[in-house]
Amino acid sequence: MKRWTRREDERLLTGRGRYVADIEVPGCLDAVFVRSDVGHGTVRDVDCRAAREMPGVVGAWSAADLSALPSCGPTAAHLRDLPPVPYTLLAGLSTAKAVAGREWPPLVKDRVRYAGEAVAVVLGEDRYRAEDGAAAVSVRIDRLPTVATPSAAADDSVRLFDGLSNIVFLGEAGKPIEESVWREAAVVVEGHYRQQLLMPTPMECRTILAVPDGDRLTVWSGHQMPHRLRRELAALLQWPVERVRVAVPDTGGAFGSKSATFPEFVVVVFLAVKLGRPVRWIEDRMESMLAATRGRGQDQRVRLAADADGRLLGYELTIDADVGAYPHLGAGLPMQTAWMATGPYLTPKVHATVRSVLTNTMMTYPYRGAGRPEATTALERAMDVMARRLDIDPAELRRRNFIPPESFPYETPTGRRYDSGNYAAALDMALETLDYGAWRAEQARRRADPHALPLGIGLSCYVERSGGEAGGLHEFGSIEAATDGTITARCGAASSGQGHETVFPALVADVLGVDEDRVRLVEGDTGRQPEGVGSFASRTAQVVGAMLQHAAQLLIEEARDRAARLWNTPVDDVTWAKGTVHLTAGASTAADAPTAMGLAELVRATGPLRVGDRFEAAMAFPFGAHAVVAEVDPELGTVRLLRMVAVDDCGVVLNPTIVRGQALGSAVQGIGQALYEGIPYDGEGVPVLASGLLDYLLPTFTEVPPIEVKDTCTPSPSTPLGAKGAGESGCIGTPAAIVNAVADALRIADPDLLQMPLTPDVVWRAARAPKPEEVR
Repeated sequence: MKRWTRREDERLLTGRGRYVADIEVPGCLDAVFVRSDVGHGTVRDVDCRAAREMPGVVGAWSAADLSALPSCGPTAAHLRDLPPVPYTLLAGLSTAKAVAGREWPPLVKDRVRYAGEAVAVVLGEDRYRAEDGAAAVSVRIDRLPTVATPSAAADDSVRLFDGLSNIVFLGEAGKPIEESVWREAAVVVEGHYRQQLLMPTPMECRTILAVPDGDRLTVWSGHQMPHRLRRELAALLQWPVERVRVAVPDTGGAFGSKSATFPEFVVVVFLAVKLGRPVRWIEDRMESMLAATRGRGQDQRVRLAADADGRLLGYELTIDADVGAYPHLGAGLPMQTAWMATGPYLTPKVHATVRSVLTNTMMTYPYRGAGRPEATTALERAMDVMARRLDIDPAELRRRNFIPPESFPYETPTGRRYDSGNYAAALDMALETLDYGAWRAEQARRRADPHALPLGIGLSCYVERSGGEAGGLHEFGSIEAATDGTITARCGAASSGQGHETVFPALVADVLGVDEDRVRLVEGDTGRQPEGVGSFASRTAQVVGAMLQHAAQLLIEEARDRAARLWNTPVDDVTWAKGTVHLTAGASTAADAPTAMGLAELVRATGPLRVGDRFEAAMAFPFGAHAVVAEVDPELGTVRLLRMVAVDDCGVVLNPTIVRGQALGSAVQGIGQALYEGIPYDGEGVPVLASGLLDYLLPTFTEVPPIEVKDTCTPSPSTPLGAKGAGESGCIGTPAAIVNAVADALRIADPDLLQMPLTPDVVWRAARAPKPEEVR
């Protein structure tokens, strides 16, 4: 029987989880960072003398005190020397050119470029004493002008690096579209969209504990890519990787925000090695809101052309992307938006261009969906504007333009190769589940009643890429059988809440035909699994799962081979069933030889049994259709979500309970982007978040409407399990559906009037904007 309840839940929900903050190490010091309170400025002085005199403070350092402190990644040199890894996707960007002269310092010496950048560090015997020491550090910074959006920064009127442009990357996908397409189209719609900066906001903020032991170092961190962290820390220390072990304990969420080698990590590791003592940094919530990575951050311009019947002719997407203050992995990340600009539609001409621009903000980094929500929102909002202009039902316009199932595999104009899909089936299920016709009837009734609140229906159809990019579509792992009958599966992934402990043992058990309670999982530890890639980009079921399936099949073949040698019979005479090798009826062997042998008995007879491999998978392209019903109060500017339907297709589902949880969780994050979340900056480039999560709003249980999750199943032909990624669907499909529902309720023709988040102020003003007929 399949285990649909998660193994890890009892431990985590009863407080027996073991996070980095729970790890007790004798003599451990706590680190606290002193941070800039301005967004851009010249550092005149950082004085740590008073801090060093504080009781319980072991040391306090500015950048001037730590001249040997290396820059944190990616520097041109250490990225060039590293083997290809996922997320080093600068997509044609010359890393050396982008980074040279713009290195990211762990502690700032001369010039701060974003509010929250660390200028000093204090180590204390405990966190309280370290905090007291940090408060005693004196910092003087002369303010400089700031630019907090990519469009404002792109003209280089305020340069973050003297003599160097703020534009660090130019890229494109597809080919430029001839002017005749726009000139001859029956309808061309245009729009400007701001994809606001978001905070990933995991329950547990960033963490690291560095424990030196002679010439070796053990690092504990809630990290998505422990093998990458080990590689980069070893490179920064100029050590062989064998001297560094990275282990990931229980981790309270990540959403992409825990996959880098952060400045704080570099400082903590450097000081631990320098002092020969354990050093820990546990980021608190306010610190995270100021200095942790951001997501999204694009200024977009779109043009969409169609003929009189609504057949799409051309789509143009122009992106100014917010990189943050230093060119890091966010520089190439907007290419994910460009590559996925086509969406699910058979558009003959698509062209997307990208400018990645430095701004006085914290670094933009992968956040759940990582480029695909931005692509979907731009296109799906344009589709609704087009439907309104042509007076075609939005569902019908989409249906007319879907890539048909018989066209797969499909090469998009932007260079993606979609593996499989049935987009109309997903939309039809969403409309049926929502009861689309009944809600349209209710909308018509309300429009005839001057006292009724406006009601709108919004749709969004999406395609995303899962698994990662070429060069990172592989994983390492092994399976080992013990003499007591237990089976250990090892892999290079690292869970931050996705249920690996449940899914992967069940998968291995299913292949081997044994009870899943016999299988345990080892992951997130470079000391127990020497090679690995990690957990990101919705890749674990699709790539890691396929690797473990492959390893389990290798174990079966090795067991059959051993049994054949033991029984002195051809391997073709040995079969495998339910964890046991069997001699085929009628096969010749020694008279006293058994005809069947369990796996544990086989190991006892032939020695340790462990198989491992590097397994290469392929990209997959999940898809879906989301539908939202929203009620708007024009007098208050409030939006009430009455109903949401999410139909997602992630191919073959390994565990329905976990996939449903992923769909619900990501949909709630999509609600957050559409209605609540955003990082406002003041004139000095400082985030206006004085009251923490009272200012940065997240949807709570009260704001979440009934969400009905459904799925279709279109297996991927390019992955052995037929599975596609499931972790990012709601973030991708939900925001545009919500905005479209509000626009539909208010009958807004100008797409620029509704920019996320749809706060009451935004909605109130949009409701009062002149309608096109009023302007005429």
